[in-house]
Amino acid sequence: MQNKDWPTGMMVIQGNQLGTLRDVMTGWIKNHPLKPLEQEHILVQSNGIAQWLKMALAKDEDEGGLGIAAAVQVQLPMRFLWQGYRSFNGAIPSISPFDKAPLTWCIFRLLSDVEALKRAVDEPVVFDPLLAFLGADDDPRRVYQLAAKLADLYDQYQVYRPDWLAQWQAGHNHIIKQGSQQKYASIPAKYLWQPALWRVITRDIEAFNQATPQSDIRSRADIHNDIIDLCHTTSHAPAQLPRRVIVFGISALPHTMVEFLHAISRFTQVMLFVHNPCQHYWGDLIEGNQLLKQYNRATNHKLPQGVSHQELHLMGNPLLAAWGKQGRDYLHLLDQHDQAEQYRERFAIASGSSIDIFHSPLDAFPTDHCMPLLAQLQDDIFELRSVEERQELSLTEQAELDLERDRSLRFFTAHSALREIEILHDQLLNEFEQAHKAGTPLLAREILVMVPDINTYVPHIRAVFGRYKSQLNDSGDRQTDPRFIPFHIADQSQRGNNKLLAAFEHLLHCQDARFSVSELLDLLDTPALLARFDLSEEHIPRLHQWIAGSNIRWGLHAQHRSELNLAPMGEQNSWLFGLRRMLLGYAVGSSEAWQGIEAYDEVSGLEAALLGPLVLLIDTIINTRETLKAARTAAEWGIAINTLCQQFFIPQSTPDSRALDTISMALRRWREHCDIVNSAAVTIPLEVARDEILSHIDQPSLTQKFLGGAVNFATLMPMRAIPFKHIYMLGMNDSDYPRSHNTTDFDLMADDYRPGDRSRREDDRYLFLEAVLSAREKLVISWLGHSIRDNSERAPSVLVGQLRDYLSSGWQHIDKLVEKLTTHHPLQ
Repeated sequence: MQNKDWPTGMMVIQGNQLGTLRDVMTGWIKNHPLKPLEQEHILVQSNGIAQWLKMALAKDEDEGGLGIAAAVQVQLPMRFLWQGYRSFNGAIPSISPFDKAPLTWCIFRLLSDVEALKRAVDEPVVFDPLLAFLGADDDPRRVYQLAAKLADLYDQYQVYRPDWLAQWQAGHNHIIKQGSQQKYASIPAKYLWQPALWRVITRDIEAFNQATPQSDIRSRADIHNDIIDLCHTTSHAPAQLPRRVIVFGISALPHTMVEFLHAISRFTQVMLFVHNPCQHYWGDLIEGNQLLKQYNRATNHKLPQGVSHQELHLMGNPLLAAWGKQGRDYLHLLDQHDQAEQYRERFAIASGSSIDIFHSPLDAFPTDHCMPLLAQLQDDIFELRSVEERQELSLTEQAELDLERDRSLRFFTAHSALREIEILHDQLLNEFEQAHKAGTPLLAREILVMVPDINTYVPHIRAVFGRYKSQLNDSGDRQTDPRFIPFHIADQSQRGNNKLLAAFEHLLHCQDARFSVSELLDLLDTPALLARFDLSEEHIPRLHQWIAGSNIRWGLHAQHRSELNLAPMGEQNSWLFGLRRMLLGYAVGSSEAWQGIEAYDEVSGLEAALLGPLVLLIDTIINTRETLKAARTAAEWGIAINTLCQQFFIPQSTPDSRALDTISMALRRWREHCDIVNSAAVTIPLEVARDEILSHIDQPSLTQKFLGGAVNFATLMPMRAIPFKHIYMLGMNDSDYPRSHNTTDFDLMADDYRPGDRSRREDDRYLFLEAVLSAREKLVISWLGHSIRDNSERAPSVLVGQLRDYLSSGWQHIDKLVEKLTTHHPLQ
């Protein structure tokens, strides 16, 4: 690389190994440093890749790093996009009223006033489908849930179909179909409310914001088009625009984002480090009989002779064809904007029309040994081998397998998720022991375990891995159970990982809660709540004894039970019933019943002081239930919720303080979103306010911990497939992966696919491909292969089935290869 000047342009650097791409990025930053106090802008898709890059930058220089990771701003792409718009146009607000969250409350207000909505259009009949849905029942959440769905839909249209919205805003009721040539298509009559509602929304937001003409409150689609035009016509870059933007490892970006990056590349160094699983051209490789137009990317190899056009698509790797659609379309999109001629000479490695940095997966192993099966599989994808080519290669000497020693690729089945984790724990203990004996220690942080839904596995992980301890004894020495494996669970919702937030959620559901003994004891398991009521953990056993002895079971009082439609239950065994017994027992000791109250005389002595905090807690809960009944505006809910937090919690740790800050920030953001779309005066019932607040609390960020010194458990997420020595994929069941995502029946994009569109199922297929390619030494795939009830056989995910079929077909000379790679574990 050279450091003569400051090159601009859009640079697309491709490679099949993220580690190599990371090293190239680090080297480029080192040789082309920014000015002092300038920030490096890196766009990533997950917190895992963000921390991985920061750790690489912070390595010592002799290890390939920069020695420090400072002045590095790691962002999500869409957040950077909006900031980029604002650098060109300062009138654009920091929060757009057309963002998903504010748009939800604009639509909520419009749908809450049906008559006003009808008056806003010339043909009110178009809204009949919406009104029929809203009139199905009286649940106050129905309007909110529909508003959230519509806001999400219009948000997707702004990102992926801005041309549609432009047509609708101009008064047309049609959509544009993209293909070899654009053509207009009419919208079905039952969906005509979509363009009509969009026109109502835009007029409503524009009318409200006329009082602040200095703000540009147009939709993101309109702003995007103006900014792109401005990028092409202006001669100077705005001062706020960063001089370098790095996009690392993102497997898909919408067309608007790529278009903006290309537009600012006139002034900015835009570098995209893209994971490409194959060194050959595979842009036309599909599951079907479309032609493979170009066989080799690096050299101009001709297509094989003696093969008909209808069979050309079979010349590629079937796994890449089945799983790589998302990556294929993204690479196509980048090829349209790549400016390789401007930067090719600056890199030491250049080939073809772009910068390609590829290394065969087999290079990591000595050539005089049998290559591991996993490496051979990865090399097939890297070389774009077809099944026939693999069959021929498998018969050669260099492709022999030693299944007795080679354990690089394995499958196992279990009867339940808990059993999967038990098997995993046993296998990891064996892996650590074998690595230690071989003199090549395996570190816990070099192992990644991925599942489709981490929340399903969290209790099982904690039950199995958490029963073995590593702790300090009284003398300060660490005592570790030999079966202890350090582990970390990523991607949990904050509510599932913070006791204060879990208690906060429970209090927000107090209108529907039965307040059984177990529910209240769960609340008392929160240190911040105990501190508020002058209690401690050592008091809980005594309180539990009194609660059980006074026969408290559930319900606050008789009125509480009547509100739950359980009035015949009366007050017997409620909290009020039990507290009266305790107070009478403390006052008079053992005596006859007084006014129908039987004294509970175990409350006595100095410990009786614990009864006061318990009474205060129940009274506070009763008052809170009454307070939360009334509907409020967003600002009023902010005051009520902050008061609730003050009444129930005193932070006892840094996580407690962060949790309370998270709640306050969620309330503040909600109020801001309502204010900018004229919904500040809308009264909102508790059910809706609760859903909104909790959804804000659970929003993911790039600050969550990942890649610590422990075995990482995580959800299969975009670009989560960072290189690890060992990767375990659990829960690969037919019904669970690829994950089903039912689009709404009124999503007009469902039948109009364009390159760059997001699809949950295509995301999951590409994630599976990335995971297979990211395992350096071992890949283990597990699924629930047998019913826990009757032991009947269950099929794995279709992706696992495709992988196993490829192994069977490619290594036909090995009898029952897949069966030899699979272990069926018993129920116990």
